[in-house]
Amino acid sequence: MEIWDLNLRHLYAAKEICDKGSISAAADAVNLTQPAITQGLVKLETQLGQPLFERHTDGMSPTPAATIFAPRIEAALANIGSTRVTMAQVRAFLSVAEHGSYPTASAMSGLAQPSLHRSVANLAIALKRKLLERRGKGMALTGQGRALARSFRLARAELVAGLSELEALKGRETGTVAIGAMPLCRARLLPKAVSQFHKAYPESEIRIIEGSHAELIEPLRDGELDFLVGALRDPVPGDDVQQQSLFEDHPVIIGRRDHPLRNQPGDLQKLASYPWIIAAPGTPLRMRWEQMFESAGIECPDVPIECGSVITIRQILLESDFLTLLSPDQVAVELEAEWLSAIGQPPEGLHRTIGVTTRTGWMPTAMQRDFLAMLEQAAKD
Repeated sequence: MEIWDLNLRHLYAAKEICDKGSISAAADAVNLTQPAITQGLVKLETQLGQPLFERHTDGMSPTPAATIFAPRIEAALANIGSTRVTMAQVRAFLSVAEHGSYPTASAMSGLAQPSLHRSVANLAIALKRKLLERRGKGMALTGQGRALARSFRLARAELVAGLSELEALKGRETGTVAIGAMPLCRARLLPKAVSQFHKAYPESEIRIIEGSHAELIEPLRDGELDFLVGALRDPVPGDDVQQQSLFEDHPVIIGRRDHPLRNQPGDLQKLASYPWIIAAPGTPLRMRWEQMFESAGIECPDVPIECGSVITIRQILLESDFLTLLSPDQVAVELEAEWLSAIGQPPEGLHRTIGVTTRTGWMPTAMQRDFLAMLEQAAKD
């Protein structure tokens, strides 16, 4: 089933029953009659395919399914932030926010345009916020709209994770692991963990989105990615994310196999006389590269080409005297085939920390925890 089939008021009622132990107590909290809650609960349990509560003469107690699902419901409702919001409004608003216009949102979601217009308009009225503004033929989010879209995406992620956990309770591991992959981890670390994970969870879905930290951090914050793998930032980029170290990477200077400096000692002054292709300013690798020269009192050489793509860097190195700073793992095949070679040795202490970045307060599913454990093991190996 999809989360859009769920009724937010039924979810709210289920959470209150978990907290208060009876339908009568929950009825006061959610402003519904007891018969309405009873009917809604039956529908919810039918949709989920398993009971959420055991009925007793003196109240109700949660089943394992409710114990698992209740924290997800609570987190989702906290992100939605209002009991006046309906699931239809959440779906309609996210569809328009993510596709930029009502016609495109209608085509992609299968919802009629009048329905989308009505749901988004009613949402704006219920929350007393201006969410969208017209820009040409499309729609753009206001500042309040952007904030609400992020909250709704996080709510969606919680409910999707909750449904995945309920399926696991029935013996079906069918959830998704969405990974933001920065350059270094794509070479050996991530492929090794993914291969092992797929053997353990063949019915699961793995989504790997490649990009730089700047490209991936906002999708992580929006709940579109579960975690990022790659070079950690110092300082941590905000209180809303957390970083966990996996290992220390020691980059080396790389050039073509017959580079003029190949068999010479690592002389930074000579290295500075050659052109460099290196990642953009502000990235951990660029900062380490700058530190390499500045700590020796040498002005950083010019960087005619800024690039984070290993494929592009490799080809430029093969055809020129350019130098770069990379992890040996990123060009392991090229070094082994002797297309490229290490040029001298960088100064001691030149390293960057590779690890995992997650949202603060993120609650991984059991399957996602297993993937992280496999990733840690792959880093140790």
